[in-house]
Amino acid sequence: KEIAPNHIQRITELVQAGLYNSVVFHRVIDGFMAQTGDVLYGNKEKNYAPNRCGTGGSEHPNLKQEFSDMPFDKGVLGMARSQDPDSANSQFFIMLQEGHFLNGNYTVFGKVTRGMKFVDAIKKGDANDNGTVENPDKIVSARVK
Repeated sequence: KEIAPNHIQRITELVQAGLYNSVVFHRVIDGFMAQTGDVLYGNKEKNYAPNRCGTGGSEHPNLKQEFSDMPFDKGVLGMARSQDPDSANSQFFIMLQEGHFLNGNYTVFGKVTRGMKFVDAIKKGDANDNGTVENPDKIVSARVK
């Protein structure tokens, strides 16, 4: 929690509210990362809007960046954002491979410690369309331990 306490608190709140359940991996770039967390437009069971998915967040305000020196290695979780470093909200990505060019430019808030084979199996997107996934896989259920 000491690396990105505000981001961890936000993710925890959204998980506890059930907002990540059924949310799709809308952008998956083979050899790079899998992005999800659009709780506004990405819920495949409730309000899935493929043409808007990836543009939404949560009802909470955006977060100020909490950049650290944690490297973006395979399995690292980072907060997605726009060009504004203080625009992270609910979307996040999981690194499928090392991506050290992201170091110090995005907030790291966690790492996959087991089950990476399931992350690696997430349906990949169209490389010619910035990783957009047709009929994307989803988070079935998210929980906090």
